[in-house]
Amino acid sequence: MVWSMPSGNPNVVKVYNQFHKKGFDVFGVSLDQEKEDWVKAIADDKLSWTHVSDLQYWSNTAAKMYAVYAIPANFLLDETGTIIARNLRGRRFMIRLTKCSGLNKMT
Repeated sequence: MVWSMPSGNPNVVKVYNQFHKKGFDVFGVSLDQEKEDWVKAIADDKLSWTHVSDLQYWSNTAAKMYAVYAIPANFLLDETGTIIARNLRGRRFMIRLTKCSGLNKMT
């Protein structure tokens, strides 16, 4: 799951494009308040994964459930849905992702 600002999307897009065919996926949760802003950002950044929003800003149900108090935020889940890492960036994210079961032969 990813909560991100537009400036963080190019990195997420790069990882998604590199690893999606090998089982990696992204589930985006928006903290937008206006549907038009949310939909425009998805289109502008060419984000092709699943996106959800209840348009409740910081009162977003998922943000509360996962204790998201700042963005960007991300959670790396394994194939069973268990959170195995949180808020990884850059090289640390790539290293952890390549160690995941089923994705360990990515190049």
